[in-house]
Amino acid sequence: MKRVEKKTSRAERKARRPDEILEAAFEEFAAKGYAATRVEDVASRLGITKGTVYLYFPTKEVLFQEMFRQASTSSADLSTAIGSLRGSCADRIRGLLLISYESTANDRKTRELLRLSLAEGTRFPEAVDFYHGKFIAPTLAALTALVEQGVKSGEFRQDAAAHAPDVLASSIFHVAVWRLMFAGRKPIDGKAIVEAHIDLVMSGLVQRSGRRY
Repeated sequence: MKRVEKKTSRAERKARRPDEILEAAFEEFAAKGYAATRVEDVASRLGITKGTVYLYFPTKEVLFQEMFRQASTSSADLSTAIGSLRGSCADRIRGLLLISYESTANDRKTRELLRLSLAEGTRFPEAVDFYHGKFIAPTLAALTALVEQGVKSGEFRQDAAAHAPDVLASSIFHVAVWRLMFAGRKPIDGKAIVEAHIDLVMSGLVQRSGRRY
């Protein structure tokens, strides 16, 4: 009986090992970037040899790519959150942007993936495309659909914001980049900035009917 338990425990540890390596790799790449990160440093975080890392990930490049994918897919599922929104188009846009803020600018892992996308994008364009597909594209697609719906129903005016819905999400990336640049040295109230930006854009987008957004 003891032998069975020992084998099961070893099998469980082996099954968890790839995810543990990828988590350690995320911390190393986030702190040092691709070029300065060594596979042995990733291994050292876990108390294993670099040979064990190579057993699962044959090159540093593969390790980086898989780390990026794992870190992205472990974050909040924006599509599910977007589907739960209710209310007017304006209400849903506000909810969508706040959800996107929480999962992008206010989430450390997603911010660090943005940093790596900016720093390593020329070396790993597929990683940048994956980031776009996971975090940016769902938000922009939902914003576009909601703006089009609001214009069609008469809730929104046909102004510049209706033709460039990307502007609605710009404050989220402003906050994310600010935090990446200053790393807490110049703190800002990110949610307040996003809320103010929503109010500013909506005041121009919503039809004039005596209602203040």
